[in-house]
Amino acid sequence: MACSPAIEDEAHPPLSWPDPRPGVVEDRFANLALSCVHQEFPNKISHVLQSAEDARTPSELYPAFYGCFDWHSSVHGHWLLTRILATDPETPMRPAIETALARSFTESNIAGEVAYYTQAGRASFERPYGLAWFLQLVAELEESGDPLQTEWRETLRPLEDEIVAQIEAWLPNLVYPIRLGTHAQTAFAFGLMIDYARTVGNEPLEDLLVEKSLAFHEADINCPLAYEPSGEDFLSPCLMVADLMRRVMAPEVYSAWLGEFLPQIPQDGSSDWLDVAVVLDATDGKLVHLDGLNLSRAWALEGIASALPDEDPRRAAILASAVIHAEAGIASVSDAHYSGSHWLGSFATYLTTQRGL
Repeated sequence: MACSPAIEDEAHPPLSWPDPRPGVVEDRFANLALSCVHQEFPNKISHVLQSAEDARTPSELYPAFYGCFDWHSSVHGHWLLTRILATDPETPMRPAIETALARSFTESNIAGEVAYYTQAGRASFERPYGLAWFLQLVAELEESGDPLQTEWRETLRPLEDEIVAQIEAWLPNLVYPIRLGTHAQTAFAFGLMIDYARTVGNEPLEDLLVEKSLAFHEADINCPLAYEPSGEDFLSPCLMVADLMRRVMAPEVYSAWLGEFLPQIPQDGSSDWLDVAVVLDATDGKLVHLDGLNLSRAWALEGIASALPDEDPRRAAILASAVIHAEAGIASVSDAHYSGSHWLGSFATYLTTQRGL
């Protein structure tokens, strides 16, 4: 899925970044990923031990995606690096990025990942968040015409096939949406998965996801945005649903649905209708989630606005809020504390390169 041009609004111009050279901001984010994709410790494994034999180090359990503190952060750290190659082909980071990706994307490493993922008792491993990011990684490689990236895409295919099969088995049994603001949320994951399915042409998976999205959210009204954020959110339960539904509804249907779902959106162009989240201790791995919330809110708001007609009176306020959330979120991304640096660069890159559009 190609990256769309910036959303423009007369009163609120598109987001701008500190340096005019294309890619310079994302190069800073690439450094964060390069510093952690092969850093094994500290590490938080999401791992059910079936026996004493399962008491192993992260790199022994999953040899490709053991860095960046946890499996899902490692996966979207690798996605970040592939995204930089796609959006800034002339980046001076290219040699370092290609070296890092080549170290991870080997047949033996992916065979080890498949062996881990397919063992009994692991059907819910990293579901849905980490799995969605893995599929986004595959989609990024799928779009590339670069021979090396095409080779990596084929290397990842065995794990992709297993993950898709597990998702297709899980979706029919999922009776209710998961409306959390953290990893288990289904709305965000469904959005990434739909984008993947459309990129690779997997119509059965796309149909399943669209069917579930409509069943879960078509009748949703009055989302309690005033209850957000919870103290550890990095995804907005309300805005991510709205960002998902613009992918599965016709524009005129979506516009009317959004009015019922988020009637709080003002029509006066104001930016203060959704408070920016505040982090008082960036060393706390849970509290720093809220820096990610500002970033993900910004891209969700841009996505929502992109699905509305230019003359829609809500667009100005939506984009105004996107700007202030983006500014706060990007300002929080640094290498000062590993609690945030191991993952926030991916969220910032998803926003600044407008991947979701």
